[in-house]
Amino acid sequence: MNTLISRIEAALDQIRPFLETDHGGVSLVEVTTENVARVEFHGACRDCSMSYMTLKAGVEQSILKAVPEITAVEAVNIANHK
Repeated sequence: MNTLISRIEAALDQIRPFLETDHGGVSLVEVTTENVARVEFHGACRDCSMSYMTLKAGVEQSILKAVPEITAVEAVNIANHK
């Protein structure tokens, strides 16, 4: 049986190659008691002006699709520019 964390990691594994193409990456930091997945961007993704878009359209969508128990996805190291 897959744990919540392993299912999130599997979802992140699906998008990591795309981030790595642009010299970036993402890792899971924690899942809160409210089922919020907190992630950290690495490399070029940390400072990219498109990081928020990557979070919402890529990382968040991938996680929410694979793990519907997750209520939200937050990045711990980017500003939430909309």
